[in-house]
Amino acid sequence: MKISQGAPGAKVLAFGHYQPSNVVTNDDLAETMETSDEWIRSRVGIRERRIAPPSESEIDLAVQAGGKALAASGLSAADIDLVIVATCTLETQIPNAAGRVAARLGIEAPGAFDVNTACSGFCYALAVANDAIRAGSATHVLVVGTEKFSPWLDWTDRTTAVIFADGAGAAVVGPSDTPGIGPVVWGSDGDKADAIQVKDRNSFLHQEGQTVFRWATTALHPVARQACERAGVDPADLAAFVPHQANLRIIEAIARKIGADNAVIARDIVLSGNTSAASIPMALSRMIERGEVASGGLALLFGFGAGLTYAGQVIEIP
Repeated sequence: MKISQGAPGAKVLAFGHYQPSNVVTNDDLAETMETSDEWIRSRVGIRERRIAPPSESEIDLAVQAGGKALAASGLSAADIDLVIVATCTLETQIPNAAGRVAARLGIEAPGAFDVNTACSGFCYALAVANDAIRAGSATHVLVVGTEKFSPWLDWTDRTTAVIFADGAGAAVVGPSDTPGIGPVVWGSDGDKADAIQVKDRNSFLHQEGQTVFRWATTALHPVARQACERAGVDPADLAAFVPHQANLRIIEAIARKIGADNAVIARDIVLSGNTSAASIPMALSRMIERGEVASGGLALLFGFGAGLTYAGQVIEIP
């Protein structure tokens, strides 16, 4: 089955991912806060997560993931003319991440900008990359989702600190005679923006868990189905469903409601935690690496989170 999207345009050529080496288990967290392995797993499904040391920045994570995606694509740094970085955890807003990532990878004078729609950021950035190539504004685009949440967490708050983690995922997007990226379906619900926020420079990340859970499990499955419809794809024909890795219960609820009965469901949250904009490319990159999905199959990518924002599209797996 092929994606339907009018004129030919773009496809994902390769994925790459990177995680810090430091593994933090639920039992490790239970030593420093009032929680337990059972409490965490029953609520969000996480067993362990990766936390970067102070010496490893979100830029370092992005460079590692981007470099792996670039190597897997068979292209060189000279072939990339646009770099887009999706992130919401920069320590400083100026300069942006994309320019620094490009320079570290030896990509000379590309267009370079960041996208901040938090957990839906990778899908937003991928949509922009697709449109840029189809419009002729770019030929090859490096798209990176990178997050270092650990400095933004109150490590005494078991409702939030146990969920989020550090990591990066990336994709290289290039031209294609047939569409390999379906139309994006995106949107926002700004009335609920305060449900996930960092109030100011001196605050930690705050999340109203029940508000987000209700929104994600009741309002989003029609959007995910619409992304399939716009691509001309029946959810039953999906090879993979790769949603934002927010909560295992949310992931399984959306998969069930859209009818992705034959798809491999990404459950990377169990071992990686919630890495926001990094979670979708990292999860799919790891699925490809483990041989869980085959090249040429169709995957629905679906991001949602702070803003509140959401975005999704069907892609052909490289």
